Amino acid sequence: MGEGILPGHAIEALAGRGAITAARPFDADQVQPASLDLRLGPTAWRIRASFLPGPGESVADRLARLALHTLDLTSGEVLETGCVYLVELEEALALPSDIAASANPKSSTGRLDVFTRVIADRARAFDIVPAGYEGKLYLEISPRTFPILVRRGSRLSQIRFRRGDARLDEEALGALNLAETLVDSATPDTTGGGIAVSVDLSGAGFGGLLGFRAKHHTGLIDVDRRAACDVEDYWEPLFTRGRRELVLDPDAFYILASKEAVHVPPGHAAEMVPFDPLVGEFRVHYAGFFDPGFGHAAAGGHASPHHGARAVLEVRSREVPFILEDGQIVGRLVYERMLERPRTLYGEGLGSNYQAQGLKLSKHFRPWTRD
Repeated sequence: MGEGILPGHAIEALAGRGAITAARPFDADQVQPASLDLRLGPTAWRIRASFLPGPGESVADRLARLALHTLDLTSGEVLETGCVYLVELEEALALPSDIAASANPKSSTGRLDVFTRVIADRARAFDIVPAGYEGKLYLEISPRTFPILVRRGSRLSQIRFRRGDARLDEEALGALNLAETLVDSATPDTTGGGIAVSVDLSGAGFGGLLGFRAKHHTGLIDVDRRAACDVEDYWEPLFTRGRRELVLDPDAFYILASKEAVHVPPGHAAEMVPFDPLVGEFRVHYAGFFDPGFGHAAAGGHASPHHGARAVLEVRSREVPFILEDGQIVGRLVYERMLERPRTLYGEGLGSNYQAQGLKLSKHFRPWTRD
């Protein structure tokens, strides 16, 4: 049986046994190498505040007291910034007693600064589904910067299934890095349960471009339309001025890149976890899942001259301005073993948007070049 993350074909088998159910068949590209995309159902509720149901109570019970009004997503609805919404997902679960799950925003969701969290009945924590859970799933959605247009079937979040605990300890992580080069760093830091990732504020790899800062009061973004928006209607490009640092404005949202190129070997999956908040007033990486094959040369992920591909960092400052410096550690990649090697890797004919990426905005924006 073993321990590890379930690959795509095992997720399909789980659904075939009735452990994952849905009102409609899966979309053709819904199952990913190590996760399942979750689809919005037909109904959303604007709610007064975020909540957790807690032991002994269902989400529906709490929703009856917190809902302000209902939205029909059948033909699409706009979700406004600064508001909190709850949507019942198309997928429900009846997990075996040895299978648990965890959720995360999809990469494109995080790059739009849309805050999402999966909630299960009787949950004490967001994005965590205990082994043996049987019931519905809901998604909390709160756009922070851009208003978004969503509809039934839109996919903002993803879920991973796992048996046991397959996280690599420091010794195993160091050995895997020696064998597979998980990050192209001369001095990799594998302490603290993950391998360190730092921010690139040199501008050297992107023609002087440091990243992008989101504009306020923009038009809306249709989450299901690719390459429909002009970059400069929504983003301010940031360029180096000789100083390898960036002052983060309070409550501003940035897209930056990691200094290291990242590699996830086919037999493993990874997740970016937040760095210790005591070292800085900022949050990095809403969307933390890295699939098997990300940055893997055989799957088209090698971004020369690096071994691997850069991680895009979604950065939001907190209440005070904060100086972020080149090379500062901003997160850690936690690696887990796969239960089996996926039959298809990230980037292999899956329409993967961010394989071999550099400093890349979400798929909703047209290609951008400096004038």
